[in-house]
Amino acid sequence: MPAPVNTLKAALLRGETQVGLWLGLAGAVPSEVAATAGFDWCLIDAEHGPNDVSTILPQLQAVQGRGVQTVVRVPVSEDWMLKRVLDMGAQNVLVPMVNTAEDAARVARACRYPPQGTRGMAPDMVRASGYNSAPDYAATANDQICVMVQVESAEAIENIDAIAATEGVDVVFVGPADLSSDMGFHMQPEAPQVLEAINHAAQRITAAGKIAGNITGDPAQFGPLARQGFTFLGVGCDVVILANALRALAKTAKEATG
Repeated sequence: MPAPVNTLKAALLRGETQVGLWLGLAGAVPSEVAATAGFDWCLIDAEHGPNDVSTILPQLQAVQGRGVQTVVRVPVSEDWMLKRVLDMGAQNVLVPMVNTAEDAARVARACRYPPQGTRGMAPDMVRASGYNSAPDYAATANDQICVMVQVESAEAIENIDAIAATEGVDVVFVGPADLSSDMGFHMQPEAPQVLEAINHAAQRITAAGKIAGNITGDPAQFGPLARQGFTFLGVGCDVVILANALRALAKTAKEATG
């Protein structure tokens, strides 16, 4: 039995826009609720959310149990962290702060077994192989891993062609918040210079035959970003949605009751 087919990667390679939700609440129950909402994927955020390996695993189980694809954003591009997340059964990993082609190549290799990469071999004891119920996992896993690297600095935009051309990189994700701040427009991703850089990145990523990713919480931008070529598209975050809904409810209730 081979590694499970990565349906998210397959859909993206077919050119289909896939929309998803950021998960920052670090709990299996809210993540499972999100998985029932109709998104194509859910991303477990271990960079900014309070997630570690002990909270990532139950969320993978909850979301995948609902038939929804998972992505894990690791906190740093360390080989040991990528190995642990992949062994837990994540097939899609997003790695922040990739600034050069060398960074991207190291990440791509860390996510794949030899000879294509340097991922440690332990398929007989990990969840990714179904605890060895898929005996051909190690021989077939590399093709099903989707490596997503995050470009979010002026340096990364300057190196966008080389990053996008890196063998083993599947998705190049533009991080608008960090990019705008690095360019001198603190938390102003709508600044004209930042929008120009984002559009330039989308053009270069797609020209290289790679998948372009982005995120926005503004529904008015969903269509425009998709038309720019961003087919891996984050459309919100559970923490933000919950906070906004609770504040709106409290405000409405207090106004109604005087």
